[in-house]
Amino acid sequence: MQKGRFITLEGGEGAGKSTQLSNLADALKSGGINVLTTREPGGAPGAEEIRELLVNGETERWSPMAEVLLHTAARAEHLAKTVWPALEKGAWVISDRFADSTTAYQGFGHGIDLETLDALYKTAFGDFKPDLTLIFDLPVEVGLERAGSRQGGEDRYERMGTEFHQRLRDGFLNIAAQEPDRCAVIDATANIETVTQAISKIVSDRLGVQL
Repeated sequence: MQKGRFITLEGGEGAGKSTQLSNLADALKSGGINVLTTREPGGAPGAEEIRELLVNGETERWSPMAEVLLHTAARAEHLAKTVWPALEKGAWVISDRFADSTTAYQGFGHGIDLETLDALYKTAFGDFKPDLTLIFDLPVEVGLERAGSRQGGEDRYERMGTEFHQRLRDGFLNIAAQEPDRCAVIDATANIETVTQAISKIVSDRLGVQL
């Protein structure tokens, strides 16, 4: 059995990742591919419990390093219980966020040393990486305005201020520039249909499927 593919969607708040994740999953399923959608932090029972600690409460609830360790613990559960088993069964896994968010949020955003983050990731997860990462880019003010219109809370990171979110945007673009073979930047200011078409072309070209 051929091993599955792992696609991650990254970007700042309000970039429209959830909508496009659903659209991409539907397109792949229409092509006969077994697809699992998931998210970080979360994606497994223990990881979802940790998510509640990270996305709710006061902005200063955790120190930056505590956030890193919580995200890493959630990721360990996510990979062991959800992602790796699905890939071994040949499924394509699409995740709303993965390790690049830790690099962007805790590294570029909160100032944790990037080499420290990289060493921790390699210690915990080895050389495992996504097959393709789509980085949704849009101006900070636009993203925060979109995010502010959503319902349901989970807004701890959204409340961290414009300067923090600008560092996030710069961080994601830096990640994309450092790993162009893995990452593709998506113009998230475009309308839903245009973004969907752009994603379909990138996935088709890079992963050898027809969408």
